[in-house]
Amino acid sequence: MVPEQIHDFFLASGGVAGALIGLLFVAISVSADRLARQNIEAQLHRIRASAALTAFLNALMVSLFALVPVHKIGPTSVIVAILGLAWVAAALLSLRSVRHVRWFALRDLVFLVALVVVFVVQLITGVQIIMQPDDSGNVNTIAVLVTVCFLIGIARAWQLIGGPSIGLTREVTELVRDRHHETAEPENDQPPPS
Repeated sequence: MVPEQIHDFFLASGGVAGALIGLLFVAISVSADRLARQNIEAQLHRIRASAALTAFLNALMVSLFALVPVHKIGPTSVIVAILGLAWVAAALLSLRSVRHVRWFALRDLVFLVALVVVFVVQLITGVQIIMQPDDSGNVNTIAVLVTVCFLIGIARAWQLIGGPSIGLTREVTELVRDRHHETAEPENDQPPPS
């Protein structure tokens, strides 16, 4: 059973999930031409779009069924986790069928692994909720997983629309390159010895 103090969380997260799914549909419709191509980049975009939708749908379904009285969050968590794991398996199979998957697919693979971890933890926690419906700690774990699904879905959607990627490693590498380039230029600008 969902404790009263977390009821408002699921109410809010259901609304947020619905809004994010709507925005994702807009993003997909804007980038429909890029998704329709038949190359590795388009396949990765399709996986990103599907991953975002899967994460948001997971959050939506769990949140909405958490609001239904009489122990619905446990079975819903289990069912949606199984469906999510099936989706990840299908995504991995679709990547396997594409030849010449490059290193840039590694980040996509990391997100898929993150989704697997979320779905496995959700599956286990859902079973625990079914077995011990009065343990509110498991419901809190599900709430955290809903939040993680939002973060994964937002990150996937950001990549889908081509949002800029700013990371510490990338920025430090660029800083070092710029610094190295600046120190190399004055040597080239000096006049030849006479």
